[in-house]
Amino acid sequence: MRRRLAYGLAVLLCVASLGAGAAGGPNSSEAGSTRKIARAPNPVWVVVQPKRHRTKPYQVGLASWYGQYFVGKPTASGEPYDMHDLTAAHPTLPLGTFVKVTNLRNGRSVVVRINDRGPVVDGRIIDLSYNAARAIQMKGRGIQRVRLDLVPTQTVAMATPATSLP
Repeated sequence: MRRRLAYGLAVLLCVASLGAGAAGGPNSSEAGSTRKIARAPNPVWVVVQPKRHRTKPYQVGLASWYGQYFVGKPTASGEPYDMHDLTAAHPTLPLGTFVKVTNLRNGRSVVVRINDRGPVVDGRIIDLSYNAARAIQMKGRGIQRVRLDLVPTQTVAMATPATSLP
C-alpha cells in the first residue's frame, strides 16, 4: 500500500514539475516575438505575431472580359490584341502599368498589363483579356466583382524569368 502511494506521489510530482515551467518558453522555430505574462502562480508565455499591414486597394468594382471578336485589332498601345496574353483595358491607368486583379468571389488573382482603354460599358472598372479572366475563373460568369492593386514594375521584373537573355 505504501509502495503504491509513493509511486502515485512520484508521478504526481513529475507531472506538476512539467506544468510549472520546465519548458522555458517558445522555441526558436516559432515565429513572432514572445512576451512573458506573469499570472499567479505560474508565468505564461504568449507568442505575439506582428500585425500584417493591409494596403488599401486601388479600385474595387465590376470587371468584364473580351475575347475572340477583338483578336488582331489594334489596342490603345498600338499592339494587336491577343486574347491569350495577360492584358487588360482600363480607362485611366497609364499604358504599361501592371495591376494585380483579384476575384473577390473566389480569391484567385492574376497580374495583368494595361495595354488598352476601356471598358466602354458604364459601371465597370476593367476589361480583362480572355486568358486573364480564365486565370481568375470568371469566364463562365462574364462579369465579376474584383479588387485592383497596383504592382510596382520592379516586382514584376523580379518575377519574370530571364530566358531571353543572350
